[in-house]
Amino acid sequence: MSNIPSDAQKIEVEGATVDYYKLAKDGQSTYYFDTSKEGPPHPMVNAMAGIALLKGTNDTLVMINHKAPGGLFAKLEDDVKYVIEDLDNGLVKVVFSYDDNATEKSDLSQTSCGG
Repeated sequence: MSNIPSDAQKIEVEGATVDYYKLAKDGQSTYYFDTSKEGPPHPMVNAMAGIALLKGTNDTLVMINHKAPGGLFAKLEDDVKYVIEDLDNGLVKVVFSYDDNATEKSDLSQTSCGG
């Protein structure tokens, strides 16, 4: 069973190393990617590419991974919010959103990669 909705459309995302999907509903888009079978640096690289899509929007990004990306979380400022959900299949779902009004902005352009 896929962790990405079947009606999500495959899209190209600059810098991504895995497939990305987009589902638009009620004027909001949700982007999905799955790095659960990938090792470093893929989870961090793909999360950074996806977070770039969120800036200045009310869209969300859903990451499916084998564990919570603690190294990435440590690099985020208060402009990028995230919620972690443990899935029944042992994987982790992380939902990212962006707050344009935050005082501290994340700069992921110089982030070293890790799992």
